[in-house]
Amino acid sequence: MQIIRQLDPLRDVLDGFRKDLGRIGLVPTMGALHSGHMRLVEVAHDQCDTVVVSIFVNPAQFGAGEDLDSYPRPEAEDAALLEQAGVALLWAPTPDQVYPEGYATNVSVGAISDGLCGAARPGHFDGVATVVTKLFNQVRPDAAFFGEKDYQQLAIIRRLARDLDFTHDVIGVPTVRDSDGLALSSRNAYLTVQQRSQAVALPEALQEAAGAIADGEPVALVIEKAKAKLLASGFHKIDYLELRHAETLRILDKYDLPARLLVAAHIGRTRLIDNIPIS
Repeated sequence: MQIIRQLDPLRDVLDGFRKDLGRIGLVPTMGALHSGHMRLVEVAHDQCDTVVVSIFVNPAQFGAGEDLDSYPRPEAEDAALLEQAGVALLWAPTPDQVYPEGYATNVSVGAISDGLCGAARPGHFDGVATVVTKLFNQVRPDAAFFGEKDYQQLAIIRRLARDLDFTHDVIGVPTVRDSDGLALSSRNAYLTVQQRSQAVALPEALQEAAGAIADGEPVALVIEKAKAKLLASGFHKIDYLELRHAETLRILDKYDLPARLLVAAHIGRTRLIDNIPIS
């Protein structure tokens, strides 16, 4: 596996890949890789001839008081995992390769960025949209792979790709979960042992609420019950727990397909997000 940090060598190597190795798949990450990321790599291998993974902890998507400085950066361990998984190239740019001196451009995706995590983390999705646009232009993949756990992010990137005329596929990969149902996340490492045992209430509340909504119970009542369950289980703050249209992310007061139930809640110093479809 090649590890490249500068744009000119990246372009040279990728030109060779396109000529000799066919379809290129990109898995963008911020590192601290876990089984969820490796599932993205696995799906990329299934659908592409060559897999490129990027690792860049993007400062533009962290707000004031968030965990940019403490965000885990175990690059050597990450690289070993990727090499073992057969990744051809690790794109790990230095900050000046992404945001050179004098950088002044921002990408913002309209209404779909509002609400949910967009309300709780102002500016976050502008940072995501900007860095993903840059990664798409730098790598020029045939397909890019993102986890459904960050569902609003996935919807924004799909909108961005359509609006800016990117021609590659944007593939959503179902959330990878631990044996007790908790969605895998780099931030799970912040949980204490007690908080980790309490955190399973998040997927449990989602599953119960999704079943009740599918059975025809009133959406508002179901959501209030789910919030009460989370607060009784050790979560101390709920940013949102909402039923949304799965494609447009507009709020649904009544169950209508396609629908997605999304949640963000705080336990200890950790903010966890999750979502599931209503079927």
